[in-house]
Amino acid sequence: MKVTTVWQGKRVFESVGPSGSPVKMDATPAYGGDGKGATPMELLLAGLAGCIGIDVTMILDKYLPSIRRIEIETAGIRSEEAPKGFTSIDLIFKVDGDIPDYRIWKAIELGASQYCSVAGSLKADIRYRLVLNGLESEKA
Repeated sequence: MKVTTVWQGKRVFESVGPSGSPVKMDATPAYGGDGKGATPMELLLAGLAGCIGIDVTMILDKYLPSIRRIEIETAGIRSEEAPKGFTSIDLIFKVDGDIPDYRIWKAIELGASQYCSVAGSLKADIRYRLVLNGLESEKA
């Protein structure tokens, strides 16, 4: 896979990969940017959520008609010292629908351990939680 990233001026960069969909990045004002795009660290969290989300929906494909909503809230804790990478990341899957929690947990576990390339590329401790129809669901 190849992604080309081109400087757009000041702190703004735009990346385009094989999909052809451009992604604009910018630094926050604290780092000399204007906030005209997502920060690279935001994109990392979004990439992780998108990757595991795609895997979960592929694994649960035949149950998707029973699911009304999937929202993935991703929060990362960063190191205090440079390069300030993520040391831990929490993903909360908020799912509404008529599906047993064990099916979702199985899909999350398979995605995390076998399929999600983004999770497999990170050094951070990644933890998963599930909220099904508004109620926290513990892993069996």
